[in-house]
Amino acid sequence: MASTSVSRTVPASPDQVWNLIGGFDTLPDWLPYIPESTPLEGGRVRRLTNPDGEVIIERLVDFNETERHYSYAILQAPFPVNGYLSTIRVHTLPGRDDIAEVQWSGRFNPHNATEDEVVDLFTTIYRDGLDALHKALSA
Repeated sequence: MASTSVSRTVPASPDQVWNLIGGFDTLPDWLPYIPESTPLEGGRVRRLTNPDGEVIIERLVDFNETERHYSYAILQAPFPVNGYLSTIRVHTLPGRDDIAEVQWSGRFNPHNATEDEVVDLFTTIYRDGLDALHKALSA
């Protein structure tokens, strides 16, 4: 099983960050790669569409409002992996209430691709996503 993790400090309080990213159906609010999200099954599943019109379906598997994190599994996607599980987490930085650290991590099994290829793919997705979040919170 392969894995990757990316962290980024963002210019907002942990509560502000969580208010933006903590909803399972809020990716279009901060992630340009996902312009459309449709909640299914009472919000436990999301049907995402990327700019190319490709569909990604994900299931929420863990959610913790108090600790500001959630985990999800990919059920269907155009990515060369299976067994995908990812977590987005907002961390408080000691002594600071004006910034937060966001960590996006995932583990997965490569399928018809090398481990390096899929690690590079998701590292880029997470990094670009957290850069977009930083930009959204800086506006």
